[in-house]
Amino acid sequence: MYTDKEWIERLQGSPEERDSTIEELRDLLRRGLAKGLGNYLDGSAYVEDMTQEALLKILAAIDTFEGRSQFLTWAMSIATRTGISLLRHKYHRDQSMDAFVDDGGYPIDLSTSERPEESILMQEMLEKLQELIDQDLSEKQRMVLRASLDGYSTDGIAEKSGLNRNSVYKCLHDARVKLKEGLLKSGFAAEDVLDKIA
Repeated sequence: MYTDKEWIERLQGSPEERDSTIEELRDLLRRGLAKGLGNYLDGSAYVEDMTQEALLKILAAIDTFEGRSQFLTWAMSIATRTGISLLRHKYHRDQSMDAFVDDGGYPIDLSTSERPEESILMQEMLEKLQELIDQDLSEKQRMVLRASLDGYSTDGIAEKSGLNRNSVYKCLHDARVKLKEGLLKSGFAAEDVLDKIA
């Protein structure tokens, strides 16, 4: 196996050396993704798609490798994030955003502390947070927040809702600001809850 420096040099080397090194890296990534995400995949074709997408990102970002970890660790972390993103997109592809648009509230299920005094405080915060979501957020903000809490990526929400990516970011940002302000006005430390739902 190569050193970090050798990986970089070979991937930026002559076309022949580069192609053979890409094939070696592709094989390592493919095996890593199949092992790490195999339980969530339908078959080897999807692993190939993930591997190809990850390779493109790794090669595009190779100049940003700083050596804080080993090259293969860095490359595999990019591949894993890419794979998870593709899995999330695949999962939500056939989902409708209609499920997140309704007149009722959206109960928030966050884990609470096992310590009774913290559990009571957390429950009070969650009840207030629910009230703020129902009363202070616009329908669009509620829809985007609900989809985000359900695991949709920003791109997934944009694609499904017809909003552009910046609108989704703005909706989430504005919703968080309103919720934080509402919790602070009610005497709570908003960060305790908002960090969990960001």
